[in-house]
Amino acid sequence: MLETEALIAGLDIETTGLDQAAGHRIIEVAVIIYGATSHTERARYSTRLNPERGIDPKAQAVHGITYEELVGKPTWPAIAPKLSLLLSKCHYVVAHNGLGFDLPFVWGEFLRAGVSLPEIRLTDTMLQGRWATPDGAIPNLAALCFACGVDYDKSKAHAATYDVEVMMACFFKQLPRGFFSLGSEPFRYTLPKEKT
Repeated sequence: MLETEALIAGLDIETTGLDQAAGHRIIEVAVIIYGATSHTERARYSTRLNPERGIDPKAQAVHGITYEELVGKPTWPAIAPKLSLLLSKCHYVVAHNGLGFDLPFVWGEFLRAGVSLPEIRLTDTMLQGRWATPDGAIPNLAALCFACGVDYDKSKAHAATYDVEVMMACFFKQLPRGFFSLGSEPFRYTLPKEKT
């Protein structure tokens, strides 16, 4: 079947910690693909991953995922080729804090696994969502949902699939109103500077 519209991938990850250079790894990834014109879901992929290392207690306090839950799950190198191929079929990716965290982390892990980097344009709903807060600060996902009138269940928060679902509900609600725009340039990954 030939594609008749561009595709948008909503993406979110959970990790063992914030510092990839210190060896932190992705433990959960979710991608939901939508038609850019119809806004209908076309496909989804989500999985938890065995990071083959411990989880920082601060990170675990946020997402609630324990290492014991990840034993027996696939490793990143096992799923990276499939994920890269999936994203390469999309024209756009939407992520909350995508520029500051999600895409650099995923692209860095693609390089670590020896997988090609997808050519895809990024919309960061956190950076483009300053209108959602009274003082123009960058909003967390709960604040964005509140401003968009999208229900946000704190008990489900920080599960990658749930976060993509509510983020994309916000995105599609505000895209026609001009509060969000689709990326115009492909995301370019820059290797992080080594710490001295």
